[in-house]
Amino acid sequence: MCLAVPGRVVEASPGESWAVVESFGLRLQVGTQLVGEVKTGEYLMVHAGYAIEKVDLLEAGKQMRILEELLGAGPG
Repeated sequence: MCLAVPGRVVEASPGESWAVVESFGLRLQVGTQLVGEVKTGEYLMVHAGYAIEKVDLLEAGKQMRILEELLGAGPG
């Protein structure tokens, strides 16, 4: 199963193929080759160290709530 996690761009590198995203309090440098140029404040879906899609704030929030629910479920 593959899982993409939403993250907010906190540092963008114009002209280069990377950005730093923050998600759940963690920061990670990710490749942006698949989504093109990004700007600080944009939201990206990240999988295996690469941004795979740009998403809006509404969609990012929705995905984060789903992940929070899954992470909070734990074994029963």
